[in-house]
Amino acid sequence: MKEAALSGAKGWLAVCALAIALLTVACGSGEGASNQSSGELLVAAAADLQYAFDEMGALFEEETGAEVTFSYGSSGVLAQQIEGGLPADLYSSANVEYVDRLREKGLLIEDTQQVYAVGRLALVSSTETSVTVGELEDLLRPEVEKVAIADPGHAPYGRAAEEALTSAGLWDELKPKLVYGQNVIAATEYVRSGNAEAGLVALSLVIHEPAVTYVTVDESLHQPIRQALAVIQGTRHEDLVRRFIALIRGPEGRAVLEKYGFVVPEEE
Repeated sequence: MKEAALSGAKGWLAVCALAIALLTVACGSGEGASNQSSGELLVAAAADLQYAFDEMGALFEEETGAEVTFSYGSSGVLAQQIEGGLPADLYSSANVEYVDRLREKGLLIEDTQQVYAVGRLALVSSTETSVTVGELEDLLRPEVEKVAIADPGHAPYGRAAEEALTSAGLWDELKPKLVYGQNVIAATEYVRSGNAEAGLVALSLVIHEPAVTYVTVDESLHQPIRQALAVIQGTRHEDLVRRFIALIRGPEGRAVLEKYGFVVPEEE
């Protein structure tokens, strides 16, 4: 009986060891390992792409069976994370500058870099308040107490907002009213929730949003918001990422981008 019990215990330990080994293989041994081992694509994407890329991700999954996960944030913060080793497969920025920097540091596959869209800046006001703004000068009205923009230090739409207000001669006067979102999604939420009466945000996030009213900002007031993407060096899914880029740049992707207010350049 003693030998049988000992044998049973050894067998149980062996089963446990096998289970642990299988679990270790399944989970991977480092940050982001589950993404790389499963074949799932991780796309680090500018915040203004949230709705457009969610829609394209669903199309891609339907067409290929491959799962796509998006990490949305300000382009500058995402670039810093990629420099720090973020295990992403594709970087899609709201401007060319951050992509250029990563390419120059050897972190991107050069021949994959391309401009995929030009973004539009929108002046928005919340339907949660009684304030409606139709032009930049309306932001000076006393009933507009807070104006939300993305942080110009690392968010391209925040930079465009600063440029537009500066060109209009309003930046210094409006500084006391400004509230900054970490990215353009956060800035939009300030307005959507009524915590800011107005804001300057991405058209793509409000064009189908019933909680706000908007007008587009004169593009001559700021530098063009030329949005670029590239495949990240070290991806284990380069062929699959290139297929996702082909979707973005193809007829289906172009239609989705245009639906959300982007100006789409001709396919390269």
